Amino acid sequence: MPTPPNPAPSVPAPSLEAVKARQQQTWSSGDFAVIGTRIHASAEALVAAADLSAGWKVLDVATGSGNAALAAARCGCEVVGLDYVPALLARGRERAAAERLDVTFVEGDAERMPFADASFDAVLSIYGVMFAPDAPRAARELLRVVRPGGRIALANWTPQGFVGEMFRVVGRHVPPPAGVTPPTAWGTESRLRELFGDGLASLEVRERDFVFRFRSAAEFVDVFRRFYGPTLKAFQTVGTAGEAALHADLLDLARRFDRNGTGPVAMPAQYLEVIATRR
Repeated sequence: MPTPPNPAPSVPAPSLEAVKARQQQTWSSGDFAVIGTRIHASAEALVAAADLSAGWKVLDVATGSGNAALAAARCGCEVVGLDYVPALLARGRERAAAERLDVTFVEGDAERMPFADASFDAVLSIYGVMFAPDAPRAARELLRVVRPGGRIALANWTPQGFVGEMFRVVGRHVPPPAGVTPPTAWGTESRLRELFGDGLASLEVRERDFVFRFRSAAEFVDVFRRFYGPTLKAFQTVGTAGEAALHADLLDLARRFDRNGTGPVAMPAQYLEVIATRR
């Protein structure tokens, strides 16, 4: 009688709290505000698509240095920005003060938001909530804090776009936590419908591009290595033995996506614009 094959080893369930703690350390490293300044146009585009009304109470989840929060405040909304990195909240407060905008910045977790049910007319997140380790819980929180009939507007990097490919490139050098769904899954309609279930009355998605622009592919790698927490931590993890290979792969990534061909690089980065209405 043939010997039955050995069962495939099971992957232990990850500690999502441990993953979140490491993420918080990662986003606290470098200076994401430098990257945020480059991508602020995505926030302006999302706020325009969300068609916010002046006077609405609006929450920007994983606000970082406040791109979407400030964009909503410019529409006359009453805005709160939530993030778990104090240094980024401080930068957001500086920006709001410089523009004479009234925005409240609150330290907190996207998976356990310190707000009552139905507190907001609209909830936004620009490349933010998609990184929550416990995605179903984060989605439930978005639904919980927005009023029935209220709006949820998200911008999420797609798996097939430039940033999704960057995560895969880095992941070949520093594997992501086993058992955790990639954040770019939020950049697919199927995953969004799975996460929000019957909590939505409507869901509209649109693929859009944000174009990263640098003087060269080398400048792109340098900026992301110095200021973007996940890339900075990846270089620290691979150390001197692995940094040349990681650097070369990121250079190749930029050149593959560059639409200019020569001189300064311009890399279109696909993201999913999401406009939903809570049931």
